[in-house]
Amino acid sequence: MTCSSLSRSGITDGSGVLVTVTQRVRAALAGGAVCALLASCSAGTAAAGAGAGSGAPGLTVLTHGASSGDIFLAADSLGATGPEIVSTSGKVIWFHSLPPGSDATDFRAQTYLGKPVLTWFQMVNGVGEGVIDNDRYQQIATVKPASGYAADFHEFLITPWNTALILADTPGTANLTSLGLSAHQPVNDGVVQEIDIKTGKLLFQWDSADHVPYSDSHAPMGQPGQPWDWFHINAVHLDTDGNLLISSRFTWTIYKVNIRTGAIMWELGGKQSSFTLRAAPGQVLDKAGEIFAFQHDPEALGGGEYSVFDDESDGGTTLLAHSRAVIMRLDLATRTATLTWSASQPEGLVAGATGSAQPLRNGDMFVSWGGLGYLSEFSRTGKLLFNAELQDGGATYRAYLLPWPPATATP
Repeated sequence: MTCSSLSRSGITDGSGVLVTVTQRVRAALAGGAVCALLASCSAGTAAAGAGAGSGAPGLTVLTHGASSGDIFLAADSLGATGPEIVSTSGKVIWFHSLPPGSDATDFRAQTYLGKPVLTWFQMVNGVGEGVIDNDRYQQIATVKPASGYAADFHEFLITPWNTALILADTPGTANLTSLGLSAHQPVNDGVVQEIDIKTGKLLFQWDSADHVPYSDSHAPMGQPGQPWDWFHINAVHLDTDGNLLISSRFTWTIYKVNIRTGAIMWELGGKQSSFTLRAAPGQVLDKAGEIFAFQHDPEALGGGEYSVFDDESDGGTTLLAHSRAVIMRLDLATRTATLTWSASQPEGLVAGATGSAQPLRNGDMFVSWGGLGYLSEFSRTGKLLFNAELQDGGATYRAYLLPWPPATATP
């Protein structure tokens, strides 16, 4: 099972059936749940649907020992969907229930105009947008893609200069006869946009089709006549120098992109990697000789180190027996990338979709295993410090362990 294909008017599931963004999110999370089963066999104030109840899915803690902070997740479970704050003991602190048929992703605490805020992406009544709430749980802004592009649920990041980095998708047509496809092949291209939060003005745009050849993709070709989800953009983050880190699930590549010109500065992984890939003693590359595949959530740690959530599967193709979080060290002089650290899914499962790996300030790594519904924290020595499972079959695309002082007060 792979994530669906997106167009401006909607999404096809690969068979030509039009589905919603909400169904796409849930299909991605369900894909992880299916992989778990297979592996085990082998806009307003908080008063509207918010609080510590409202049917929020709980968290069963399996291993205690998390670092300080609260867990931020966008819950998707039977009968309950929305952004949620949970303590590391499993207690629901705050939950904003969205209407039936809605969805939320990428819920976290960020800083906007020097003040703490809560942010998430949501799809409600067919409208996809980033939402910003203040520390009193009141909505103060929303962000939508510019130029009529379809909102992509993977990312809503506020920059240190108070703009928003978001993702979008745009349909196109390409001559792909060299790949055995049509001369007028429908494709879905991945787009990064930087948006002025106050005005909605487009400040920067990057389109995958302008910079990456279609032949770099590892994506399944799909059904004839249906859009090919060849790139599947799923993250845009900032490197330590202020340039962009863009993740493509289906090229198995992290691209460092100049934030002023849009030029690719280097590629990590995939068919055109700028680096020779190596594994340090005790670490292993996957069956394709890659450090990661079908990945999500690249983060710059500084000193030439980067982390990634390594799915290693799209639900159909699996290159390693388990998903993992990884850290790599890049040497720009020798053009080598070395896998130096990894932490495997504690239950030995494979996430066929979604997931995140958050580097903590104390050096630990907090991991969401996506559709599998597990959350974990590991020390830099690889020790499992915390492990938990969402109740009621719940799942979350990403999860974060963050400080949020207002969480101690009643919304």
